[in-house]
Amino acid sequence: LYIEPGSPWENGYCESFNSKLRDELLAREIFYDLREAQVLIENWRLFYNTARPHSSLGYKPPAPRTILPATFMPPYRLKAA
Repeated sequence: LYIEPGSPWENGYCESFNSKLRDELLAREIFYDLREAQVLIENWRLFYNTARPHSSLGYKPPAPRTILPATFMPPYRLKAA
């Protein structure tokens, strides 16, 4: 479908995301400075992309985090802190 330039409201994917962002984050938070807004929005973005269950995936997260076994870790990552 053709989307007229300058009219993002015609894009359903964009509007769905904007609605979720507005309802789940922006309407529930008060940002007192730019840094706080950046941190909260980044945390929400990570949750939205990795942990949030999605109905079309059988309520599984869209991109679950993975953990590599120690045998696949680079040697510099195995050093004790």
